[in-house]
Amino acid sequence: MKNIKYILMPFLSLFLLTACQDDDGEIGDIIAPGNITMSYEIVGADANNPNGDGTGLVKFTSTADNVITFRYDFGDGTDVVVAPSGNVTHQFSLTGLNTYSVTVMASGIGGITTTSSMNIDVFSSFEDQEAKDFLTGGSGNSKIWYWAADKPGNIGLGPNDVQPGGEHTWSQWFTSNAWHSDKLCMYDAEFVFTQSADGKVTFEQLTDIAYTPGDYAASIGVAGDTCHGTDVAPTLDGVKNVSFSPSNSNATVDGEYRGTTINFSDGGFMCWYVGISSIEIIEITENTLFVRMLDASNPALAWYCKYQTDNPND
Repeated sequence: MKNIKYILMPFLSLFLLTACQDDDGEIGDIIAPGNITMSYEIVGADANNPNGDGTGLVKFTSTADNVITFRYDFGDGTDVVVAPSGNVTHQFSLTGLNTYSVTVMASGIGGITTTSSMNIDVFSSFEDQEAKDFLTGGSGNSKIWYWAADKPGNIGLGPNDVQPGGEHTWSQWFTSNAWHSDKLCMYDAEFVFTQSADGKVTFEQLTDIAYTPGDYAASIGVAGDTCHGTDVAPTLDGVKNVSFSPSNSNATVDGEYRGTTINFSDGGFMCWYVGISSIEIIEITENTLFVRMLDASNPALAWYCKYQTDNPND
């Protein structure tokens, strides 16, 4: 197989070079998107609330000529979002009235990109200071968290979709034992949440451990139900910005969860690697954290994770 690859690559390169040099422009034309426009609608904006109703939700629409897809950088530290249609809704979660520089990138044939940016003022009234303080220990402090490895149910799996019996808010399909035998590799993971004096929260995982369950592992072509490092999960490393937004899933409403979602920037996650950087808080105290998240490879799956401030390895 390697020999075939090495034989084909020069041929492909020659073809591309010939196509790009074709005077007639019939094959391989590289065209930059033109006439790019971006507009937005702040949810709930009116004469009395010109910057929105406090939800922080903004609907964006972009158009361009000769475009294949659009990407959005919302200027708030969250991940870049791909939106092939140009339509996307984003929730800005920084409390108060804030100005964001939003950039849309229109990609055309050959990968040529045209960008357009604008500043928008958005008001968000959502706040969960108690959750922030529980996670961090309060303003100007940091707190270390660990897996609740010594507790049953430190990992669970259930349906995201409502089942015939109504179940979709708990780990109906699987609930782990304490020190579950096939998850021992992940129980050394450590997580730090820090809150600055001005209330901004950051997160860092101190150990390069990414436990990757079977379905998601299969979707990215790696061994499943085991731990990997940054070679498989490169977003493990680094300090991530943390924002909080209202949870709006059916599970949060029907299960009467706390109603707060933790969002990590730059692909951050808490060891359980399923391609998701937002987790719904079910319960949180000074010493315990119970969350729910979906699986990027199969949104019908909902994972449940338990963490604590007591180091179970002591």
